[in-house]
Amino acid sequence: MDLGLAGKTALISAASRGLGRACAFSLAREGVDVTIVARRSGPLEETAAEILAATGVRVTAVAADITNAEGRAKSLAACPQPDVLISNTGGPPHISDFRQLGRDDWIALLDAYLVAPVLLIRETVDGMS
Repeated sequence: MDLGLAGKTALISAASRGLGRACAFSLAREGVDVTIVARRSGPLEETAAEILAATGVRVTAVAADITNAEGRAKSLAACPQPDVLISNTGGPPHISDFRQLGRDDWIALLDAYLVAPVLLIRETVDGMS
């Protein structure tokens, strides 16, 4: 299926595995140059090599944590004006009972899974075509 995205750029976070990786592959197959971001460089570099080998698009790998300002800045420096933003995260902590979380835990979760994506959107939305 041609989605009309060939030649566009995408910034995808948590892209070394799972949903982020699948999104990166899908966009690359459409001819989108991808900047993939993840915290661990080893799996990230492996994913970048696999995407490049499978699709031939330009793949930039950025080892960073988008839940903090430094990681977002590093990601945006590598892909300052993406046409597509996939603001994905690695998933919540594994807990058996949400009642075990204190206020600081909830604030950290909101910061990582709500505030960080909104900040990325705010930094990229004006340049999207």
